[in-house]
Amino acid sequence: MPNIITAAQLRSVLGVSSSLYSDAYLDDIIDTAEQSILPLLIQNSNAIIGYELNDNVAKFYTRNVHTFVVGQSIVVTGIPSPFTATHTVTKIDDVSFSAALTSADVTRRQIIPNGTATLSGYSAATLYAGNASIESAIYAVSIEVFQSRTAAGGQIEGIDFQSSPYRMGRSLLNRVVGLLGNYIDEGTMVG
Repeated sequence: MPNIITAAQLRSVLGVSSSLYSDAYLDDIIDTAEQSILPLLIQNSNAIIGYELNDNVAKFYTRNVHTFVVGQSIVVTGIPSPFTATHTVTKIDDVSFSAALTSADVTRRQIIPNGTATLSGYSAATLYAGNASIESAIYAVSIEVFQSRTAAGGQIEGIDFQSSPYRMGRSLLNRVVGLLGNYIDEGTMVG
């Protein structure tokens, strides 16, 4: 479900009717754009690369140094039950945090794809809703995705009348990085 822009807003920019392209179709395009951009932005979130449970204490291992503190509520997703839940931090290290969780012991496990730990109420969608630069970047990527899906043979014709099959490549994010510059988490650019 889109968080930054709506299907009605994208429909208005594209100049298409709801009889041709449903909200669900446009929502899927917006989701694609948001899933490309939002993970690059500074946020109160970190990837979980591993987890374990010993004596009713869950320990979550993060990819990078996190900014969580004892007492905060952290929403953990993308990890098997019972770990996916909202947890209150009881202990922290640079690249791990612990929380009380009553269940059978689980040896340390790696999680691929990584799970996510986000400070409750502070998702990227919440932080950047209403930000004109982020909205513009989401629009730009959404329009490119829409055009790549609707262009004959996936060939988009550029302003110079040259068709380009590679508009969905790495250069897509490069075209909007100027809009995102003040908000990009430098940790997402390396590693």
